[in-house]
Formats: sequence, structure tokens, C-alpha cells
Amino acid sequence: MEIYDAGLFRLINRGPESWTRVMVWLSTAFDNRTILYVFVALVVCLIIIPRTRRAAIESLLAFPIANSFTDLFKHQLPEPRPFQVLGDAILRVGWSESMGTASAHSANMAAVAFVMTYRLRYGGVIWIILAALVGYSRVFTGAHFPHQVVLGWLCGGLVGYLTVSVSNLITDRRRRNQGLIDSEEPAESSLTTDNG
Repeated sequence: MEIYDAGLFRLINRGPESWTRVMVWLSTAFDNRTILYVFVALVVCLIIIPRTRRAAIESLLAFPIANSFTDLFKHQLPEPRPFQVLGDAILRVGWSESMGTASAHSANMAAVAFVMTYRLRYGGVIWIILAALVGYSRVFTGAHFPHQVVLGWLCGGLVGYLTVSVSNLITDRRRRNQGLIDSEEPAESSLTTDNG
């Protein structure tokens, strides 16, 4: 498995140099305060719009939880990053002493993509594409092995799923308490779409 993972890493990591600028930007965009402020402004706009409010709020919750989840993996199951163990790895972003077990960047974007797709259906496609590109960029820039990106995506997807499930349970309970749902009627599945 490690041989295949290292081989796939080298294939992606040695991609066209003409992609470097875009891949580095995708890989480190949130390290730039201006980009972070633009992202926060976008989320605030999505919160203001009633149709996207719930998706935006849940995404804001899922994002840091996914990040913390990957930190837990990195602490409990430390695994090196490619540039820490492969002499031929091309590092296009800053050196890090932290472990690379699960890509936090990939997890964060996957959590947002799951929530946005679940709540907005086709409106989530752009977030899926962005999550895929961010994950790919983490390998291209030498920050993570492919399996670490996949683990990040899985962590983010799980966090996104749990976020919408808990949100749906809270909404069902609130409706029941307000008498909007008959208490004898079985509750909605925790993953039924509710854009409210």
C-alpha cells in the first residue's frame, strides 16, 4: 500500500510547474488573512439569504469541528508528511513540523461540501469541486500523501453528516415542542432535507 501511495504522491507532486501558482494558492489560501476575510464575508452573505442561511451556519459549525477531528488523528496516530520522509518530495509550501495523518484542509472543505450539498443540492457542486481541488493541491504542493487527503475527506464527510443529523434532530424536537409535529408521529429521518 505504501509503495502505491508514494508512487501516486510522486505522480501528482511532479505535476506541471505551470500549475504551481494555482495549486499553492488553493493549498494555502486560508493562511492569507485577506482571503479568510473574503470567505467570512461570503458566509455572512449566505447567512443573510434565508434560502442559504441554514447551510451557511451549519458549515461554520462543521468547519472547525472537522479541523479539530484531524488534529485528534494527528496527535493519536502521528504519521509523517511526505517532505519529512521522502528525499525527492517537491515542497511548494512552508515546512511544517506537524504530523500529516489526516489533511485538515481537505477535511474542512469536505465538511463544508457535505453540508452545502445536503442543504442546497446542486448549489453544493461548487463546494465539492473546491474540496477536490484543495485535496489535490495538498498532494501537489508536497504537504500530504494521497491517503492522508482521503482520510481528511472522510473525516470532513463524517463531520458534515453528523452536523446536519444533529441539526435535523434539534429542528424536529423544536417543532414537536411547538406542536408542529404530532408527538405520536414518527420523527423524520435525521437526514431528510429541510431547507428551513
